[in-house]
Amino acid sequence: MNKPICILTPTCTLGYGFDPEALARGMSLRPDVIAVDAGSTDPGPHYLGSGEPLVSRFGIKRELTQLIKAACAAKIPLIVGSTGGAGTRRHVDDVAEIAREVGRENGLTFKLAKIYSDIPSEVVAAAVRKGEVADFEAGVALSEEVALASETIVAQMGHEPIVEALEQGAQVIIAGRACDDSVIAAFPIWKGADPGLAIHMGKILECGAFSAEPHGTDVMMAFVDDHGFTLEPGSVNRRASLTSVAAHTLYERENPFLQAGPGHQLDLSECAFEQINERQVRVTGSRFSATPDYWVKLEGARCVGYRSISIAGVRCPTMISRIDQLLEDAKRNALAYFARPSLKIHFHLYGCNGVMGALEPVKGNVPHELGLIIDVVDSEQQDAHAAAHFISGSLLHVSWNGQFNTAGNLAFPYSPSELDAGPVYEFSAYHLMKVASATAHFPVQIEVVA
Repeated sequence: MNKPICILTPTCTLGYGFDPEALARGMSLRPDVIAVDAGSTDPGPHYLGSGEPLVSRFGIKRELTQLIKAACAAKIPLIVGSTGGAGTRRHVDDVAEIAREVGRENGLTFKLAKIYSDIPSEVVAAAVRKGEVADFEAGVALSEEVALASETIVAQMGHEPIVEALEQGAQVIIAGRACDDSVIAAFPIWKGADPGLAIHMGKILECGAFSAEPHGTDVMMAFVDDHGFTLEPGSVNRRASLTSVAAHTLYERENPFLQAGPGHQLDLSECAFEQINERQVRVTGSRFSATPDYWVKLEGARCVGYRSISIAGVRCPTMISRIDQLLEDAKRNALAYFARPSLKIHFHLYGCNGVMGALEPVKGNVPHELGLIIDVVDSEQQDAHAAAHFISGSLLHVSWNGQFNTAGNLAFPYSPSELDAGPVYEFSAYHLMKVASATAHFPVQIEVVA
């Protein structure tokens, strides 16, 4: 490379916000590309199954407007990966429409690329039959029946489909589900950067300034050269440190040295981190090796029912002292009353063990109040609602020995006391699928926005 390639990542997730001053300063450093991740499986399978966006349309458009205007003014590409949260076809189409609106409303002309990542369930089922699907973190083998029952299945693309869009002259790329680091690494790899360095850099940058101190949803920069890369926050009020950068290298990794991705593996065992000044850290030593076969991660979701919840506070000390037995009785009575195998009832007790459940290490602590969530799932929304109301009403009026208050046991913050949360999805696929090539299942569509 004749000069280092500069990458600007504005935030950890498109729609989560960034400091406009940090963006302005970052753009003053003349980046060669703006690249941002927009999704994850961290929020669960709902957005994959429903096609609803992870963040609001308002937030996406507000930030996409700033980024498209900045990219067009600098004549550099903008790359968005895992669009809309889960990267489904619906997400890609919806965000591409927002990009068109931004272009029309601001008098901008640019070449727009859409990259889809949806995999037909029939294709996945066929791969299962051929023995070309392996478990990733699901803990069970994927069956043809489960694959065909999935509402949506996407695959994580690597950098190659994004490079294909860049080859076709795309300036704004709206990509479906993508491996987080590949979104950030695609442009420098296209320009000849070492893939090991570029992908390691992408791993650190994909969460924006979470690799800085203080961390936050903000701008992070990288400068990639032939021998390593240098990291720097966009904001002068943040700094990159050895701890913050090395820690993010280990983020979401079981093995500190080997990192697998689509069609490759990174070896980080020889990495070196150097604090070159107060705000910058340099990284060297990342090594890339291609795998013999190309595997992509599948993410699928299927609907398993409908949820209704009821939220209530418990302040009575005698009720708190026997809450476990009262909840057990309420659940048993509801299951007998409705007599439906599809009915699922869970309680969450905040102030006791609402976060960690049975893994809570603090035992025997008696709180002065509890936050209770009655969580009901059934095959139909009206059935879930009915059961949730039955349980909240039962607990509201239940009696026990030593009770002082008989006027109502629960404090409801909302009316109605039951809230319908809609369809419930579970991950049906969290597996790896062998593919013929890196781009076979990720079609690129190009159009001109004017």
